[in-house]
Amino acid sequence: MFRIGTFVLHLFQKGVEAEKRAISFLSKLRNELQTDKPVTPLEDELPDAALWNQYLDYQRNLSNGNGGPSWFQSPWLYVECYMYRRIHAALAQNPPIDNFDVFKEGKAQNFFESQEAVIALCTYFQELLKNIKDLDEKQLQEELFKLLQVSLWGNKCDLSFSAGEDSSQKSSPLQSLENMIPYILVNDMEKLWSLLVNAKKRNTEKSNVRVDIILDNAGFELVSDLVLADFLLSSKLADEVHFHGKSIPWYVSDTTKHDFNWTIKQLQSANHMWMSRCGINWEGNLKKGVWVYRDHMFWTLPHDFSSMAEVAPDLYADLQKSNLLLFKGDLNYRKLTGDRKWEYTVPFHQALNKFHPAPLCSLRTLKSDTQAGLKPGQGEQIQASEPEWMVNGKYGVVQFDAAL
Repeated sequence: MFRIGTFVLHLFQKGVEAEKRAISFLSKLRNELQTDKPVTPLEDELPDAALWNQYLDYQRNLSNGNGGPSWFQSPWLYVECYMYRRIHAALAQNPPIDNFDVFKEGKAQNFFESQEAVIALCTYFQELLKNIKDLDEKQLQEELFKLLQVSLWGNKCDLSFSAGEDSSQKSSPLQSLENMIPYILVNDMEKLWSLLVNAKKRNTEKSNVRVDIILDNAGFELVSDLVLADFLLSSKLADEVHFHGKSIPWYVSDTTKHDFNWTIKQLQSANHMWMSRCGINWEGNLKKGVWVYRDHMFWTLPHDFSSMAEVAPDLYADLQKSNLLLFKGDLNYRKLTGDRKWEYTVPFHQALNKFHPAPLCSLRTLKSDTQAGLKPGQGEQIQASEPEWMVNGKYGVVQFDAAL
């Protein structure tokens, strides 16, 4: 008994020392950020450190001798990603807290505060499943469009965007869909439907229709993505769904493997019949292999997706096997388009800068000032009455590229 007590005390002391070191590391990071210090190479030995440091050299070369990258004088997407990577390093270098997710509590709180909406969505979906075999093509299309919109507007639940304010989904997400349609600036849902239906018609037994979802936030948004994925399987529009999450805690509320598994377990053990049914079914999908979860360190590198084929050829080759890639959220859109201030009417295909592994679609609520593929005058018209339209999360896009 004495030995166990000594061991626990020793472990506790090690944890306290690790916390102090991590806090010191984070204080240094805060000072660098506040005083516009130069961006420094990563000094840890984590697997992605060399790629980060190569990217820093690339940024230095871009500056043409005008001083190296610093916090206020560098592309915002780069230093934002760099900040989250440094936060990760503060813990990863300090066992026994090296696997601790500093954002876990906020993600869990968002999930629990969205219970009413989760119950409404799970109930709607389980009722839908009872009759799904009897739906004609038009009805299936309508249900797909509904669940795409729920997944789209679920992207509003973003903790890095809300800066600590309540970002949970309180009410049923299905009640207001009709009213939200005018706020979808690019609505390519018809193109998604055509692609999936045609893929199904061309499908043979040897070639499954595969949809990949590149995830964004945990919490309610993740539940909306899981419901959409289940609908794709249950309606036979897809045979398998691959989910892509983050390999480290990222942008506060981004989904990691732990978040993914935790969410399904929470639903399984819920004392609400339809929530529990969803969780049980989804665990079954993973066991059967019709759902696959994977992560890759490329998703937490600073590179635009146009660099994927060069930097992460294995990931690019895997995405090429998909019939449809669904990219969730604002950060993915920024990386798809290089986070550039495009003219609004520049075609989405052009803004992707040759990133075309497979047909892809962005489901994104606007929280940053990059947007391509609008109709002439569309952006300017909204700008005249709503100067904050690109950053307030009120507008969204379901924007498709055929990858031809």
